[in-house]
Amino acid sequence: MSEIRDDLLKTVDRIFDEHCPREVRESAEAGAWPAGLWRALEEVGLDRAALPEDAGGSGIDFEDAMFALRRSAYHGAPVPLAETMLAGRLLAAAGIEVPPGALTVAPVRASDRLAFVRAAAGSSVAGAVHRVPWGNLCERAAVVGELDGKDVVGLVSTAGTVVSVDKNLAGEPRALLRFEHAQLLALAPFEGARARLEAEGALYRSVQMAGALERILEYALQYANERVQFGRPIAKFQAIQHMLAVLAGQVAAASAAADAAVEASRLAPDEFAVSVAKSRVGEAAGKGAEIAHQVHGAMGYTREHNLHYSTRRLWSWRDEFGNETYWQTRLGRVVAAQGADALWPMLSRL
Repeated sequence: MSEIRDDLLKTVDRIFDEHCPREVRESAEAGAWPAGLWRALEEVGLDRAALPEDAGGSGIDFEDAMFALRRSAYHGAPVPLAETMLAGRLLAAAGIEVPPGALTVAPVRASDRLAFVRAAAGSSVAGAVHRVPWGNLCERAAVVGELDGKDVVGLVSTAGTVVSVDKNLAGEPRALLRFEHAQLLALAPFEGARARLEAEGALYRSVQMAGALERILEYALQYANERVQFGRPIAKFQAIQHMLAVLAGQVAAASAAADAAVEASRLAPDEFAVSVAKSRVGEAAGKGAEIAHQVHGAMGYTREHNLHYSTRRLWSWRDEFGNETYWQTRLGRVVAAQGADALWPMLSRL
């Protein structure tokens, strides 16, 4: 680990240790905004860590920004850090100034569409978008769509747009927003805007799931070594050792896939690498959460144990921005389009 990465690890862990106790996570699930935690992240520039330095970024590499995001998921942080990074990088790529504060993105469902209209008084956006992450608590959103037959990215206020708020399994808010010809704060052409939003969202969810998987492996190892049955820790039983080995393998595979996708996506998401990552990490999320709960037994299903903060996020995130089936299909299309002769070069570059 580099010196920069080591310092970043210490900073991120300190922030979450100090500002993300159980009480903060529980109150966030009840609908409260974790103001102290978000303020601490802003003070060290983590909310803008994924931005290029000339766009107001904090000056760290994209890989380090994704490492910080991964640690936030490791700690089960109830903040829209991924969404803020995603919106910021999308806006910056379109040449739009990134505003301060927490940001979200829309639309996030394939069936949702927004209508952009140009008028003398300024451009506006109309339409309903479902399950917008943290849409009720973020003041602004990066939105994508078409205007005059061209792909565009816009920035819009979410004030007065919240119709209802649901939650995913992790207790994170997912809002229904309705824009009634809302005035855009900024607008810029961006070819492939919707595809960029989808792929980068899948990349960030892959990184987050990799962090949560690391956490559940640690929980499982700790519990197996502490829980005594028949006079010895259950980690001494061969069946439990096998389960832990399988879990460790899933975590390692997910980490490798996520790291490869991050490395290939420094400037923009790499479709092939992201397809591999979201597919493989999503698979690991399902199998890993199952094993972790089996190792913990009944204790793992209680709210008293911290395991659920990670496994509920894994179950939620694996379906957002496309599940395994969706990205495996995309992966197959990418490979087929390149032809048989390109398959090995595509695999070997990761």
